Amino acid sequence: MSRKNYSDEHGYYAPKKRKKNSPRDIAVMIAAIVVSVVLILLMVLNAPIINFKKLEGTTLTTQQVSIMKYWKLWQPLVDQEGTLAKVDSNDAALNLKSDLDSDVNDGLDLEQTIEGQYTILFLGMDESGELSDVDWVLQFDLIAGSMNILQIPRDSYMPDYASYSTTKFNSIYHSGQETGVTPIQRVVNAIQENFCIYVDAYVKLNCVDIANIVDSVGGIPITLPEQITYEADKILPAGEQTLNGQQSEWFVRFRHGYAEGDIGRVKAQRIFLAAAMEKMLNMSQTELMSAMQKIYKNQWIATDLSLEQISMVADFASQRLTMDNVNVFMVPGEGATYYPGDGSSQSVYSIHKSATVDLLNQYFRPYQNEIYPEESTIVELVPEGEYLARDYDDTQENLGDINKGDSNDGAQ
Repeated sequence: MSRKNYSDEHGYYAPKKRKKNSPRDIAVMIAAIVVSVVLILLMVLNAPIINFKKLEGTTLTTQQVSIMKYWKLWQPLVDQEGTLAKVDSNDAALNLKSDLDSDVNDGLDLEQTIEGQYTILFLGMDESGELSDVDWVLQFDLIAGSMNILQIPRDSYMPDYASYSTTKFNSIYHSGQETGVTPIQRVVNAIQENFCIYVDAYVKLNCVDIANIVDSVGGIPITLPEQITYEADKILPAGEQTLNGQQSEWFVRFRHGYAEGDIGRVKAQRIFLAAAMEKMLNMSQTELMSAMQKIYKNQWIATDLSLEQISMVADFASQRLTMDNVNVFMVPGEGATYYPGDGSSQSVYSIHKSATVDLLNQYFRPYQNEIYPEESTIVELVPEGEYLARDYDDTQENLGDINKGDSNDGAQ
C-alpha cells in the first residue's frame, strides 16, 4: 500500500508522519532480537560441527560434536599419557551389590565405572620420571559425601607386575612386565588386579612440578613433628611454618632419615596431604580457578580428566568434603628382603593379603560385594603364619586428626 501525502495551507505536499513506537513496542522488538540471537547461537553451539579426537588406550577415535560439548570433553593435558581403557559399567566382574537402588543419582554428570563413586589414581614421579614415589588411590563416595585414600608403599612386592630386578610397585610405570599398553594403563591394571579397585581417571606429576604448584598457591602452612635434614644445607625445622615449593618437594621425598625408611615417608606424606587439603578448602573459588589456570597453562600435571570433570570434582570437594570425612589408609604389610638370585638383595614391602582384602571390603567397595583373597593377585613374600609384625595392618586416620597431630603410627 502506497504512503498517502497531504497538502498544507501553502499547497505543498509532505509525507505523513509515522506513528512513534511506544516503550512497550520497543521492548518487545529488543526482546525478539535477543531471543533470535540466542536461538541462533544455541543452534550453532549445539550442532555437531567439530571433529573431536580422543585417544582411548592406544586407539585414536574421532566423533563429530558440538562446540559446547567439545569444551566439556576437552582434555588439554592428556597427550603425555593418553586415556585409560574404560570398563563397561554393566560388566559382571564389577560384582555390584544386588540391593543397590538402580535409580540412584549422585547429582554429578561424571562418567563413572561404578555409579556413586569416582576413583582417581595419583602418581608422583621421581626426578627421573620413571619411578613413582607417591602412589595413592583416591576414591570419592559421591553419595555419602566422603573420600577414602589408599596409600600403596612404593616398595610393595609385586613380582608378577614390576620389573624383574626390583619387584617393587614403583617400577611398574616404566619397567613393568605387561606389554602392549601405555605406562599409566600398566599401573592401573596392576591396581585393578591386586586390589580389585577400578580406576576412572589419573593424575600424574613429576617431583619438580610439586614445587611449581605449591608456589602457585602461596605455600602450604604445616606443622612438622621433627626436623628434616634433606641435605646438609636443606633443613626444615620442627614446628609451625609455611613450606614453599622447593621445601615441599624436600618434605614429601625425604626418607633416608626415618627409622622406618619408606614407611616413614608414607606417614610424612599424610601430614603434607592434610595440610594441603586444609589449604585448598580455605581457598576461594577465584583462587582455585587461578591456580588451575596456571597448572594447565604450564602443563604441570598429566591427566585424562576433562576441564568439566575437574570442575565437578573440585566443586564436590569444596562443598561436601571436610577434614574429618577424608580418611587415609596404607596397604597392610611388613618390611622384608627379596633376593633376585644374582647375589644382590632388595628391601621390599611384603603385603599382608588377608588384612588388605579386609580393608578393601570395609572401605573401598561401598557399592560392590565383598571379595575373597583368592580373587586378588597379591603375592606375599612373607606368607601368613610367618609374619614378623602386624604394626601396619591398621593405619586408618582422617585428615583432621592428622592435622591436629593425633597420628596413628600403626602400633598395635
